[in-house]
Amino acid sequence: MTIALLFPGQGSQKLGMGQELANAFPAAKSWFQQVDDALSLPLSQLMWGDDEAALTDTAIAQPALLAVSLAVMAVWQQDFGLSLSQPIQQQRVSHVAGHSLGEYSALAAAGCLNWLDAARLVRLRGQLMQQAGTTRPGAMAALLGASAEDAAQLVQQAASAGVCVAANDNADGQLVLSGEVAALELAGNLARALPKVRWMPLNVSGAFHSPLMAGAAEQLQQALATVAAADPVVPVVMNVTAQPCQSATEVKTLLVQQLCHPVRWRESLLTLHQQGVKTVIEVGSGRVLSGLAKRSGLDWQMRSAETPEEVATVAQEFFGQN
Repeated sequence: MTIALLFPGQGSQKLGMGQELANAFPAAKSWFQQVDDALSLPLSQLMWGDDEAALTDTAIAQPALLAVSLAVMAVWQQDFGLSLSQPIQQQRVSHVAGHSLGEYSALAAAGCLNWLDAARLVRLRGQLMQQAGTTRPGAMAALLGASAEDAAQLVQQAASAGVCVAANDNADGQLVLSGEVAALELAGNLARALPKVRWMPLNVSGAFHSPLMAGAAEQLQQALATVAAADPVVPVVMNVTAQPCQSATEVKTLLVQQLCHPVRWRESLLTLHQQGVKTVIEVGSGRVLSGLAKRSGLDWQMRSAETPEEVATVAQEFFGQN
């Protein structure tokens, strides 16, 4: 049985995430404290408080989601003996992948990035994306139910009013568009004229994964140049290429490109299937990626690892530990 670990991105955050894990496992509690200290930010208090607006803030949501995903990995490593550096035939995890900011979680899990470095980078990434959204205002919206042909034509027509690109190719019939406000408004009008198509504006602070993020990408590149990276111990299917990568140098290049290029998640899932993956496990908060995997129509066993019970059960069932 070949397993891929999937790490969620922004939109999967919710109040209380990770708290039960911290209460159940000292490894998770210790990790959350390390992140708070490294960021000089009471991140765990924000996650476990009652201010939903604060947690939705891009610069908070991104490191918070990474913290929860890596808390699960910390528990698996310290309490259940999982090591991705073991030979594939022993540890059974053949690939990892993450959606947008989840790519940093995947890279940390695969030993490419130091975990605290990843938390700092994601915090900075969120701040830079917010700043870019102020400097070059934009919007994002989900296009649901459109055929690939209709979606491509809609994007092309909307681009006549300004920047408009496909930001996330999540699944068949589920595309997220990103770009300048006027172009997104035109795209919305065109979408509403299509039969059985839904148009859902997203509550985000900028046009992520579009050329409007160029300023953020430039500053992120400078930050990445100061961070050590190792070749991932298992292949990471990257958002920009939808292909496996095991080169630290290539990883840094692709992380910069990711801010201005689409997340090719649908293709990434197809790549995992072609690589022989039979089981996908969503690591961290929510079930968004499990839902997208289900929509892919591929013959997969799907599991989630979020609650203490799920984390322990998955470790015992799939990793053969404890």
